[in-house]
Amino acid sequence: MFRFLHAADVHLDSPFKGLGRYENAPEEEMRDALRDALRSLVALAIGEQCAFLVIAGDLYDGTKKDIASALFFSEQMKRLDDKGILVFIVYGNHDAETQLKNMRWPGNVRIFGSKQAETVELEEIGAAIHGQSFGKRDEKRNLAAGYPEHIPGKINIGILHTALEGHDDHEPYAPCSLDDLTNKGYDYWALGHVHEFS
Repeated sequence: MFRFLHAADVHLDSPFKGLGRYENAPEEEMRDALRDALRSLVALAIGEQCAFLVIAGDLYDGTKKDIASALFFSEQMKRLDDKGILVFIVYGNHDAETQLKNMRWPGNVRIFGSKQAETVELEEIGAAIHGQSFGKRDEKRNLAAGYPEHIPGKINIGILHTALEGHDDHEPYAPCSLDDLTNKGYDYWALGHVHEFS
């Protein structure tokens, strides 16, 4: 048995558009809260002795190249690396075009590519992690349809940033149906984009 954490839509250094129109709005405190949330997530993964962390898209908030964000993220991933905790990431609509994806991360970080779904098998714990990043912000393809079938005898986990059907109030990026997901036979889908828990 193993433990893992699933996070999505961290939106590091979000500009919080609209806050500036309110007098005395805590803009800086809000931006710091996102970093504090990532620090807490890392602390939780360490405290729970997780095997890995998955981030299902929108780690960053936009296309800007903010080296401070990259350095902060790298520091946090190094904390996990020091404890032997792996990290699996797919990019979503907000971070698909960021220049930060060209950075070098600690060796425990695996970012899935955008050309096709990829699989990482973790033999020591019997898990298979499947993922695909967005190649561009307005990804319209049904990425889930291209994910491989489950690998028998493994715990299969899919990581996907998607506008799952039934969430019409979100941009329809990488749309898919519940059947698209369940038909793969995975044990768990780590989804991002729709900011709801279900």
